[in-house]
Amino acid sequence: MQLNLTEEMINWLLCVFSGIEKMMFHDSMAIAQEKMTKVCIFLEHHALPPSPLNYQVVYTYVSQSNLKLNAALDRAIAQKKPIDSIFIEQLYFDFMEQGHKMKTAIVRNVDSVLGTLTRNANNNEQNIVRFTEQISDCVHAIDENNLEQTRHALKMLSKQSEHLLAQHRQFKQEIAKAKALQDKTQKQLTQLRKQHITDQQTGLYKRHYLNQQTQLWLGQRKAVCAIAIQIENLEHFINNYGDVIGEVILNKVAKQVQKYVLESGLPGRTGKDEFTILLADIEPETANLIAEKVRNGVEKLRFISSKNGTKLPAIHLALGIAKHQDEDDFNSLVRKASLAAAKAKSLGQSSFIAGQ
Repeated sequence: MQLNLTEEMINWLLCVFSGIEKMMFHDSMAIAQEKMTKVCIFLEHHALPPSPLNYQVVYTYVSQSNLKLNAALDRAIAQKKPIDSIFIEQLYFDFMEQGHKMKTAIVRNVDSVLGTLTRNANNNEQNIVRFTEQISDCVHAIDENNLEQTRHALKMLSKQSEHLLAQHRQFKQEIAKAKALQDKTQKQLTQLRKQHITDQQTGLYKRHYLNQQTQLWLGQRKAVCAIAIQIENLEHFINNYGDVIGEVILNKVAKQVQKYVLESGLPGRTGKDEFTILLADIEPETANLIAEKVRNGVEKLRFISSKNGTKLPAIHLALGIAKHQDEDDFNSLVRKASLAAAKAKSLGQSSFIAGQ
């Protein structure tokens, strides 16, 4: 894909973003414009669309304000890894976006506070009830001794206690309302988390979540395998039948991937036309069997054009399997699997296991 960023487009992007970045990075307008030019060159070089997220990550990169992000991106460039929007999104979530963790912590804290308040309210209510009963007993006893003045005072005290109890009950109602609001917020947070970790188009996991899960499994000393699934002829569908058909193909393949690994692994989208399945405690040979099941399911799919009834070609996949080694991180593991898929394609095979 060629961006062909014209001078007019660059000027427009400058107008839109420079003021924002001037505030975020405290750059002068001249420095912000200079960085923006570098951003546009980077986006065009890697055929990245000038989306706000791509822009923000690359602007941070050229500003050299996030050393870990710069190291990760420099490493990917040195390894000649494809720098696409999905990889840029992973960098954003890995090194820049902390809001989701903060929101989760806040809601958990609120939940804890509300729980404590509720328990305290229940305890206080029981204490007040006991106190009211004791005062009533006292009033009855004093009445028998005809101590009118004292009895009147205790009646007033009893009345105040009843008023306090009514106020407390109202407080409990407010607590209940707050708890209902918190439950609603928790549901919204769950939905936000789903959006945070899943690809909007396919419903598969995003790269940054697969990265986190890989680190978790490795921390538990689990063996990790990756299956790379590349749609060999996706560009053919897009070029000959349009972007809509391309999206249909992408989504149908994603559903097949989910179908076969929903219980045994984590399916994710790691490239424009590539999916990756992470599997724990499974050897490459077993992973290859799973990959073949996915391929068989996908290649059985048939499509007919709704416009003219033309039968569309079958979908062809290239599969690569790689096992995590001690020196691997998530990105290198996915890269090995991706290279294995490319090897399978070049050899005319349906799949290839890295290292064999």
